[in-house]
Amino acid sequence: MAEAPFFIGWSNKLPRATLGFMAMVSVAVILVAGALGFAIGATAVDPGGGDYTFPELTMTGVIAEQPYPILRIAADAGHPASHAVMLSSEGTNGAAGTIAGLAGKRVEVRGLLIKRGDLDMFEIADGGVSEPQSEAALPPASVPLGHWRITGEICDGKCYTGAMRPGAGLAHKACAGICFIGGVPAVFVSTRPVEGQNFMLMVDAKTGKFIDAFHDLAALRISIEGDLERVDDLLVFRVDPATAKVL
Repeated sequence: MAEAPFFIGWSNKLPRATLGFMAMVSVAVILVAGALGFAIGATAVDPGGGDYTFPELTMTGVIAEQPYPILRIAADAGHPASHAVMLSSEGTNGAAGTIAGLAGKRVEVRGLLIKRGDLDMFEIADGGVSEPQSEAALPPASVPLGHWRITGEICDGKCYTGAMRPGAGLAHKACAGICFIGGVPAVFVSTRPVEGQNFMLMVDAKTGKFIDAFHDLAALRISIEGDLERVDDLLVFRVDPATAKVL
């Protein structure tokens, strides 16, 4: 009968059989952890890298001022449905002042496109809005998608889309606050796809704007309730801040 290995507490040497067992367990743990990490990453939705698109370009569409400045572009080969692009001005500023008085009018804007996945933001250059063109046909009305409780994170729509890295998480919380004060649209980034998308423009259900109650919730994982609607291909999440829960 083979003798069991004898462990000597004060010895620096382990029995050969124990060393072999520990080596096999270590290799197995590394392989399983790597396979699990790959599987989780492979099943996650790729949000895109997020980046500026150079050089400057021009876009033509109809201006919507509410809930935030949006350029609504007619359907084309790249977007079978009409396309909604969030707007901002240079720096950490929104575009409300830049497009004031142009709601419902067709204009040409010049600037830089910031893109992450299917989320687009257009940074209008200084003096980059043309005179209104001929009167535009009214774009399709928004489509209500019901009441939802969604888990995710409040991010500023400019930095998260690609203007800064990281554009999310606690490392970006202070910068996001500056962008919100400047009027940059807020984006709610869901942990799982909602109606096929992970990004949605976020506003307070009562005021239609980003309110002070959201500042402390930015960059945290939360769940929150609200009514969801689709404007062209952009989701708009009108939430009740009283329903927010930090997870």
